[in-house]
Amino acid sequence: MIFITAKFQVKPEHADNWPEISRAFTEATRAEAGCLWFDWSRSLDDPNEYVLVEAFRDDDAGVAHVSSDHFKAAQQQLPPYLARTPRIVNTKLEQDDWSLLGEMAVD
Repeated sequence: MIFITAKFQVKPEHADNWPEISRAFTEATRAEAGCLWFDWSRSLDDPNEYVLVEAFRDDDAGVAHVSSDHFKAAQQQLPPYLARTPRIVNTKLEQDDWSLLGEMAVD
């Protein structure tokens, strides 16, 4: 799987509205056949930062994502709301779902 984590620094005046601002992109991405998950979280330390954790089945799914109309639209629509270029970690993993955190196993 392709596993991606990205940090989005949103302009303070738009931070509370980011879930709505990014909603169309989020919903369209989640509907992609190769999308395993696409989840936003708001930073506890910085209310203007959102963290996106996303995963795609394989290279074909990743190419389909960045080639999609909704990705191209997001490239135009989202940057005006951002304070800086998002930071990203992008890697491939030999798994297709979350693993259990054994050190905190719940009986």
